[in-house]
Amino acid sequence: MSTQAQQTHQTNSKVIVITGASSGIGEATARVLAQAGHKVVLGARRTERLETLTQTIREAGGQAIYQSVDVTKRDQVQDLVNSAREHFGRVDVLINNAGIMPLANIELDKVEEWDRMIDVNIKGVLYGISAVLPVMREQKQGQIINISSIGAYAVSPSAAVYCATKYAVRAISDGLRQEMTDGEIRVTNIAPGITESELADIISDDETRELWQDIRSRAYLPAEAIAKAMLYAIEQPQNVDVNEIVVRPTASAF
Repeated sequence: MSTQAQQTHQTNSKVIVITGASSGIGEATARVLAQAGHKVVLGARRTERLETLTQTIREAGGQAIYQSVDVTKRDQVQDLVNSAREHFGRVDVLINNAGIMPLANIELDKVEEWDRMIDVNIKGVLYGISAVLPVMREQKQGQIINISSIGAYAVSPSAAVYCATKYAVRAISDGLRQEMTDGEIRVTNIAPGITESELADIISDDETRELWQDIRSRAYLPAEAIAKAMLYAIEQPQNVDVNEIVVRPTASAF
């Protein structure tokens, strides 16, 4: 890379906070964004994975820090944003990526799993927005990226509650976008189709887990594809707000 290209690369570098960064889409996004020259702040519960990922990024010449965070704990989400600001001086982008998908038919009455999905998939997103919005307002610039799902557009059997949480993420994203009319804050909703991840591994109902593992084995996206969609949205000029990106496997019917 030429000296001029390196200077441009550094000038365009952004500080990006990513929740759920220890695996799947979050991990791939951290790698892709760091490789593109952005500074990444990684949050998740599994700190041993974050430590390994951070070390890998640094060894490749990137900039990364990490912190343990449970997105159902508002104070921990706030601490993650505060750490990003203290270490790098600002927060340009928040990626609300943390999510869970314990699918099951409603009649199985998995109430505790419903509660957990609501806490992680909806409240976690709101806590992220709450933590970062005042910072971005003060900076007069920023971008919030929320990861929903194709489940935010159509419901499928065994996924009613999960889809409900992702419909909520889509609604929150569009509502926030409509409120941000002064050109300072960009809002993006990324809706992945079936993607390489560990989401299906926590399905507690054997029949449902086997069904979704079979579906995923026949058509799924590499996590890097979603990461590259986010990179595209992030690197647009400030006056260009990419509001929604839906990414599906070519062979997927969902």
